[in-house]
Amino acid sequence: MDRRFLTVLGVSLVFALVVSSVFYQMSSKAGSGSQKQEVSDLRDLVIAARPLQVGLTVKAADVKVVKVPLQGFPKGAFSKPEDVLDRPVVSNILAEEPIIEGRLALRGSGVGLAPIIPVGMRAVTVRVNDVVGVAGFVLPGMRVDVLITGHPPNNPTMVTKTVLQNITVLAGGQNIQTDATGKPVDVPSVTLLVTPPQAELITLAGNEGRIQLVLRNGGDQNIEKTDGLSIAALYGSHSRPAPGQAGQNDQAERRPRPKPQTVAFVAPPPPPPAPVPDQIITIRGIDKKIETLTTKKPAEDTGRNQ
Repeated sequence: MDRRFLTVLGVSLVFALVVSSVFYQMSSKAGSGSQKQEVSDLRDLVIAARPLQVGLTVKAADVKVVKVPLQGFPKGAFSKPEDVLDRPVVSNILAEEPIIEGRLALRGSGVGLAPIIPVGMRAVTVRVNDVVGVAGFVLPGMRVDVLITGHPPNNPTMVTKTVLQNITVLAGGQNIQTDATGKPVDVPSVTLLVTPPQAELITLAGNEGRIQLVLRNGGDQNIEKTDGLSIAALYGSHSRPAPGQAGQNDQAERRPRPKPQTVAFVAPPPPPPAPVPDQIITIRGIDKKIETLTTKKPAEDTGRNQ
């Protein structure tokens, strides 16, 4: 074989090895640099280890830390678990969901319902039953109207009136969530979110009459004007007393009736005896004849009338 050919082939192989090694080193440095850059762009993120419901205070077992890219770090999230511990939950958090500032209340703001009450609002509890309530279909977050049934002042007629509309339900009884299956639970009381004047109104209504809750669509924000309904208006023409006389009739029926008095019966005096007419008795032997004299009134003077 030609020696020149072998020389050229050997030089080519050496050159190829040198070039390959140079490119390999360059690619290795670039890969390690990009990997180091990717690792440096990751950041710790605190997420929920299990579902967290409203009113729950966050504990160490409820959270965990994961690595996420810096570009994917949520706004308002936390990197340290100690920043979320012992803080009440004001909005439901799903498992593996990042915990953000808006879902938690301040540390020390209370437990249960207290942290979820907005500033300036109040939570008032209304006692209900299966009939007065809405048969267990009241869930936290729903909207209801409040009705009262009672007697207005100086009026014995029973009246039903809508006193509040579009009120938010905070909790049913002691629960601020549904049961494990997501179904409503029958409860003896419902907690409503109201303003201070509305809290006074509901408290007075509960003491003066019976409260009824009416469920409404959450998207319906209209406030209807109602005049209330009385028993007389309910029955219409079948009501006997007039609307203005209902109270007078009730008061008249309540007045005590006088007791009947006993009166002794007195017989009327006997009529006077009839006058005895003038008679003429004529006796002839054994015959007796009686004649009655008739008295004639004197004739009136017709001349005087004329």
